[in-house]
Amino acid sequence: MTTFKIVNNPKTKEAYLSTSQRGKSMMTIPQLNKDTAFSEEERWNFGLKGKLPFAIETIEMQAERVYQQYLRFEGELEKNIFLKGLLCNNETLFFYVVSQHMDEMLPVLYTPTVAQSVMTYSTEYRRARGLYIAYPDRHRIKELLQHRTNPEIDLIVASDAEGVLGIGDQGIGGIDIPVAKLMVYTLCAGINPRRYLPVFLDAGTNNQALLDDPLYLGWRHKRVSGEQYDEMIELFVDAVKEAFPKVFLHWEDFGRANASRILNRYHDTLCSFNDDMQGTGAVTVSALLAACNAQNLAFEDQKVIIYGAGTAGMGICEQISQTMAYHNIDQEQARERFYLIDRNGLITDDMEDLTPQQKRFARSKAEVKNWFHLQDGSIDLLEVIKQVKPTTLIGCSTQQGAFNSYVLSAMAASSKRPIIFPLSNPTHLAEATPQDILEHTDGTAMIATGSPFKPCDYQGTTRVIAQCNNALVFPGIGLGVIAIAARKLSDNMIWAACKALSSCAPAIKDPQKPLLPSLQQSLDVSRKVAKAVAQEAIKEGLCDYDASCNLEEIIESHIWQPHYYAYQQE
Repeated sequence: MTTFKIVNNPKTKEAYLSTSQRGKSMMTIPQLNKDTAFSEEERWNFGLKGKLPFAIETIEMQAERVYQQYLRFEGELEKNIFLKGLLCNNETLFFYVVSQHMDEMLPVLYTPTVAQSVMTYSTEYRRARGLYIAYPDRHRIKELLQHRTNPEIDLIVASDAEGVLGIGDQGIGGIDIPVAKLMVYTLCAGINPRRYLPVFLDAGTNNQALLDDPLYLGWRHKRVSGEQYDEMIELFVDAVKEAFPKVFLHWEDFGRANASRILNRYHDTLCSFNDDMQGTGAVTVSALLAACNAQNLAFEDQKVIIYGAGTAGMGICEQISQTMAYHNIDQEQARERFYLIDRNGLITDDMEDLTPQQKRFARSKAEVKNWFHLQDGSIDLLEVIKQVKPTTLIGCSTQQGAFNSYVLSAMAASSKRPIIFPLSNPTHLAEATPQDILEHTDGTAMIATGSPFKPCDYQGTTRVIAQCNNALVFPGIGLGVIAIAARKLSDNMIWAACKALSSCAPAIKDPQKPLLPSLQQSLDVSRKVAKAVAQEAIKEGLCDYDASCNLEEIIESHIWQPHYYAYQQE
């Protein structure tokens, strides 16, 4: 572990950083490096004089140089590599630069460019970041956790990369997902980057192209499964609980068969969260709430088609149905409002190999016996729309163009203001573009997308399209949980987050405006989400605070800002 700590000077009441590091080592540790911003006194005191150019710069001066360098790169992947290089060189400067250019740089670091970064990890490898736990080392996880860089840990993002959204099993490249998620926690909610840990659980890969690649950096083995896999996860959770009993454990990009099962099994062991399920569901519910409020529609009256019933699709389905239950209808009635379509068409109760979640939402075979069936016996999306006349269509299929002109026209015919969310990412996998949706619904659709799209021009007006980005909700949930050290993340806490995010939607005041706020507003949004989450946790008795506490002050004390501390020797 790197030796450093933040100390508050009782006389001046100003914080400084205390470290035992000296000389070149300080410049190789990204958490400590200030590069040309080291003061004259620090250069002498820490043996840095002569190791740096004479000029002493502010972080603003450094940031201007970095941005000019950034602009020289044309490709998104090249920009991603450049920014991650900065992160591995000077962590504070990285977060300062990106925070100044959020709309431009966050899509390069996160959705959608992170997919390219994941797929090219082994060939573009520059420097390790995070903690790698491979199956052969599963009995030494407690020891591996001691090899972390940051001494105090509030948050862990862990992935095994079996189900990376849109691109599937990516093996060792999946470490870039926890790294990117944690960047977002800091950029969008101010979570302290010196108090978290990205973890990759290397259980092998079934991606044959990776196994055949001589440059592949992961454990070169088919994925373990069954009891072997469960043993690895249990050993990991046990080690984490022993080392960090109050940690917030964020599960990311686990396969369809494991994601829900792991969350359910360890939900009460550690404060746990699955962003693919709960985060995706929460941000989608927030956009749907905003759409309903903008039209004065009853949320519980929505008829919803989920196109793509994998981990993300089922997470959305579960979250919307729970939200309907909050609007005074029971779960059984809520489930009747859903129609799920997967690779074999409309999901019906006679199908084999359905997950437990899919079974709960499957339609009766008798109900659809007179509907039009394709030659293979399946019922396609267009037929479901014609029969059901839904109000809402949500895509999580990664099937580019699946919402074609016929589908979009049918949606326009079924509802005065159809709600259409093509959420698949990366961008090229979206079920439809916002421009096509507007054109084929005569501009009536209310739209949110999974990837960022530029504003659309339609009949002389410019429409800004909301991005249904998990970055608007999971950082605030994490901030709220960490601020009060919540012992559990309850369904009611997630519902509180949905309401808080939805209340920030510009569309509530003007239906022509976006259904969600922009990422540039994310820090303020995260504060509101964090407060709502923390209030609910206190109400449910899931933390040691009570209603008399000053939540704004507590939350603000946990928000980290990218600035340089003065350094003193330990």
